[in-house]
Amino acid sequence: MSRRRRAEKREIVPDPVYNSVVITRFINKLMLNGKKSVARRIVYNALTQFAKKISSDDPLEAFEQALENAKPSLEVKSRRIGGATYQVPIEIAPDRRTALAMRWIIANAKAKAGRSMEAGLTQELMDCFNSQGATIKKKDDTHRMAEANKAFAHYKW
Repeated sequence: MSRRRRAEKREIVPDPVYNSVVITRFINKLMLNGKKSVARRIVYNALTQFAKKISSDDPLEAFEQALENAKPSLEVKSRRIGGATYQVPIEIAPDRRTALAMRWIIANAKAKAGRSMEAGLTQELMDCFNSQGATIKKKDDTHRMAEANKAFAHYKW
């Protein structure tokens, strides 16, 4: 991390199919070893299957709703105060909320054993759209942890 100045945010080019920056960020998070074409194919096929299963005519709108359902609003950070470490609840910045939701969705899609990444991603997006599944459980656990440590909120700075 540089001590001189804050790094500038890079401009993200919208994806060619849906013309969305959010989909581009999702593809970039999914991509392994620079294979963007493979990541695009997985995401686009998963989105079309997802839209068919929930009978939506706009896959982008359904994806954004699923992502919104998975976004956490609070998290805990460890603060060391006088020899004791406290879990201090803090609000999450919008960019980090989106990044965490995407990371959780991808991790839980990969964790689905015996399925292709497309099928796992489709299932995880459906679970997020319906507010259930592993990603929503992770979000609820994060919120529960922040709620349990609300007494230490005054250590926030």
